[in-house]
Amino acid sequence: MPDVPDTASPTPGTPEINTDWAFARYEEVRQRLPEARFPKTSIRHKHTGELAEAFDVFVLDAFGVLNVGETALRGAPERIAALQAMGKEVYVLTNGATYNAEKARAKYARLGFSFEPSRIIASRDVLSDGLAKYPSAFRWGFMATADSQVEELAPQSVVLADDPATYDEVDGFVLLSSIGWTDARQKKLIQALTKNKRPVLVGNPDIVAPREESLSLEPGFYAHDLADRTGIAPLFFGKPFRNAFDEVIRRVARDRPGVPPERIAMVGDTLHTDILGGAAAGFKTILVTDYGLFRGHPIASYIAASKIVPDFIVATT
Repeated sequence: MPDVPDTASPTPGTPEINTDWAFARYEEVRQRLPEARFPKTSIRHKHTGELAEAFDVFVLDAFGVLNVGETALRGAPERIAALQAMGKEVYVLTNGATYNAEKARAKYARLGFSFEPSRIIASRDVLSDGLAKYPSAFRWGFMATADSQVEELAPQSVVLADDPATYDEVDGFVLLSSIGWTDARQKKLIQALTKNKRPVLVGNPDIVAPREESLSLEPGFYAHDLADRTGIAPLFFGKPFRNAFDEVIRRVARDRPGVPPERIAMVGDTLHTDILGGAAAGFKTILVTDYGLFRGHPIASYIAASKIVPDFIVATT
């Protein structure tokens, strides 16, 4: 088993955010994640190109698979272009919810990838469907950036900042982007929910995301923190939850009718989001090890500890 702490503190501002801490935190909240069946062992390959003949559809995570922060993985644009040239359906399934599909497409284009907006599935899209089930007059308080265009998701919305009155006035909360979120704001959110329990929707279930030099805390981290402290069960939209994979299945049926789940590969860098979610949806799974969450760590020990087993392991996309 990897050398991880017995418990992972859910307190924002934890001093050491690293792979072992993130793994332990995912294990602590495992009861909130889907269940799935896994193969007994994984088959190793060098890269996804070696699996091209095995699948008709490739569903790619973004961070740790296509890019790390604002940098494309070496060779990834060329590999994806080769799969597309072979006639494979290639989608991006990302928990990055800050920006809409068109802005996401432009970002990937800057990094050297060519994806149509309809081939990019963000947890933001799935969240939009969830928000549509609430009355149009519902006023949401968003954990988001000033340029997240939250009005696209909910016309009656406000971006949360430092005024505690705002937290008391809204009808519910949406955790979309943790950029700029602070311990003080998390405390205000928890205090407001303790006084008056309201819906909490989470547009990015990730606990951490790999950046160039470190791991960032993501909305899923803060969602599990408030769940532990208030007893409120957040509604998660995105990997590893079924709503994200149902959207993949819908778009595959539109673009490539009749493809069975076992001919769809979920490619990701995390066990508890990409691999768990893909397996729960009935897809085959491919874990990329050299760039994302487990970079530089012995992946076999994490697989043994979590019992989340990918069908294939590759060093790079």
